[in-house]
Amino acid sequence: MRVDAFDFQLPPERIALEPASPRGSARMLVVGAGGALTDARVSALPDFLRPGDALVVNDTRVIAARLEGVRVRGEHAASIEAMLIERVDDCRWLALARPAKRLKVGERIRFGESRESMACLLAALDAEVEAKEDTGEVLLRFEFAGSALDEAIERLGSTPLPPYIACRRAPREENGADYQTMFAAKAGAVAAPTAGLHFTPTLVSAATARGVALHRVTLHVGGGTFLPVKVEDTADHRMHPEQGEVDAATASALNDAREKGGRIVCVGTTTARLLESASDANGRILPFAGQTAIFIAPGYRFRAVDMLMTNFHLPRSTLFMLTSAFSGLDVMRAAYEHAVREGYRFYSYGDACLLLGANARGEAAGRR
Repeated sequence: MRVDAFDFQLPPERIALEPASPRGSARMLVVGAGGALTDARVSALPDFLRPGDALVVNDTRVIAARLEGVRVRGEHAASIEAMLIERVDDCRWLALARPAKRLKVGERIRFGESRESMACLLAALDAEVEAKEDTGEVLLRFEFAGSALDEAIERLGSTPLPPYIACRRAPREENGADYQTMFAAKAGAVAAPTAGLHFTPTLVSAATARGVALHRVTLHVGGGTFLPVKVEDTADHRMHPEQGEVDAATASALNDAREKGGRIVCVGTTTARLLESASDANGRILPFAGQTAIFIAPGYRFRAVDMLMTNFHLPRSTLFMLTSAFSGLDVMRAAYEHAVREGYRFYSYGDACLLLGANARGEAAGRR
């Protein structure tokens, strides 16, 4: 399909720059299988679930992936910002650098310093530029590795707010807490699984009291979620790989729930992509530990996901393509037009959609 089929107009004032407070107060647009729309609140989510359903959340934790430093060339220094987007090995990360044109392969960047504080060599982290792409991506080899590198990044970095938020307001101390879900446990993401930001202990308790089981999986969201789709046809797009895990006990529990008539309800596109990566052609979920680069667009038939709770996404984004594959492009375009007209808040800190689904199980699978 042409990528421009997923374009739409969004007034800038619909972009949420702050999370809803309290979290459970966000609005939720319920999109029925036939396109029927119901305006609700996130707090009403349990009303749309039934005993035996399985609610699946992503327990990844966002790391401090935004690093600031300096590149020194002779007597000249330049400020550099790097946004870590994909871990390559124990000491190397793929990153988006700004301004990338100032960097050359073989140069070193000292993170944790500014041009005004270069005299201090304490608490700094050095990295060498091993490779550079025209897109602004660079491959950085850090002087530390493993847990030592993780600790240095957490100490020197900051929470990487999405660019459409960061460019419109200054960073704040509470960003770190606001951009983590209540389920955050396993460090490794550079972007939050934002549908999970709506959840509170009260909401979880209400769901479990209704007989809904909560299950945790892990997909470390990569910086590819920030990158625009630059091709003209969806068939030509390739996703950045992301590390994920579905343990054997969780896979077994989800399969058991389905066999007993329960529905798998994914909180976020990240959990949906992971479960689709872990499922076989018959929709049975298998234990999974590794990378997935699954790209879901219209034409894909879901095997493991029955319902999907997600936020409102960017035009032409892979996330809007996924929701269009789940509920139908015409249905989602109508839902987004309704959301704009009714004043819903969009993107990471915005309101939610609950998609009741239009896909049958066990049909032909898309590409991984």
